[in-house]
Amino acid sequence: MNAEVGGVRTGTAATAAALAVTLGLAAVSWVVAVRQMSGMDMGVATRLGSFAFFAVLWVTMMAAMMLPGAVPAVVRRVQASGRVRGVPLFLGSYLVVWALVGVAVYGLYRPHGFAVAGAVVIAAGAYEFTPLKRHFRQLCRESTGSGFGFGLCCVGSGIGLMVILVALSVMSVIWMSVITVLALGQKLLPAKAAVDVPLALAIVGLGILIVVAPASVPGLMPSM
Repeated sequence: MNAEVGGVRTGTAATAAALAVTLGLAAVSWVVAVRQMSGMDMGVATRLGSFAFFAVLWVTMMAAMMLPGAVPAVVRRVQASGRVRGVPLFLGSYLVVWALVGVAVYGLYRPHGFAVAGAVVIAAGAYEFTPLKRHFRQLCRESTGSGFGFGLCCVGSGIGLMVILVALSVMSVIWMSVITVLALGQKLLPAKAAVDVPLALAIVGLGILIVVAPASVPGLMPSM
């Protein structure tokens, strides 16, 4: 009996420690990212700066945005092993996947206009309707494998939301916050058509509005 109680206490302590590490790192990353992004938001005309600057900023942003949604996976991993030592490796390999996405963003991104931004947002909304999105979302919510594998699933699930951020302004704290909330909700909540379909339609509608009346979109900086 004492051994069982001790095991439960150890498991609870390990879970609490893992949560503290994950959410603490996310909170610190938010503070750092907001400071780094200060004065950088130029809307669709935003420039990314040097590769070194963008790489550091992107990884910090991904830690801030994506680590809260990784909490269920971290908890599952700790409960399965009963140890917290594997959490840093899990989180690190998870962020490596998002860092690779950042490399692609840096290579492909160019300052653009509202028409391009709107088209990208419309495409992102359309992706929300696809079976591929639903497949990766389920895997992202249920994955118990490595951090790298978990990251691949979550990139497949959240790539549409991330390209919205890049299209509207990767340096915008406002859009970063909006995308974080949406990504977190999709990681924590099961897929439901009553919620997901209106959200996808709203994203498509946002893209159309950006094309036809960009000045009416709150939080959208004017093109410089």
